Amino acid sequence: MYNVMIFLHIVGAIGMGIYAILPFLAKRFRQLSTPAQEGLASGLVSAGRFGQYSLVLQLLTGGYLISQADYEVSWMVTIIVLFLALGALSGIVQAPLKRIVASASGGQDASSNISRVQTLSFVILIIFLVVVWLMKNPWLA
Repeated sequence: MYNVMIFLHIVGAIGMGIYAILPFLAKRFRQLSTPAQEGLASGLVSAGRFGQYSLVLQLLTGGYLISQADYEVSWMVTIIVLFLALGALSGIVQAPLKRIVASASGGQDASSNISRVQTLSFVILIIFLVVVWLMKNPWLA
């Protein structure tokens, strides 16, 4: 069972990789034409949903893996808070992405939403990198 959970945990980590490339994709919005912005935003909405499913997979498999070792309570609380922040921000970024799709299809300016997506995606990247670092260097009791 442990090996299956490790495999699923690694698959979930790969799926969360969208958070690592999101800021670089969001940076391209200003260089694209309006129809291309619509396509990129709709693709990022789908990718973000996949990232959220991967995040849930990480929480479930990580819960099992935590029960198999002796970790510091402070590490577990820190990880849970960071995962909740990651999930919340990845959900929050979906709204401006959907507004970019709507603005682009209507031929309107979406620059404020683009700025918001770029800022949130950078914050998501930072939290993701902190989570990866903490997973690599857990605090063991």
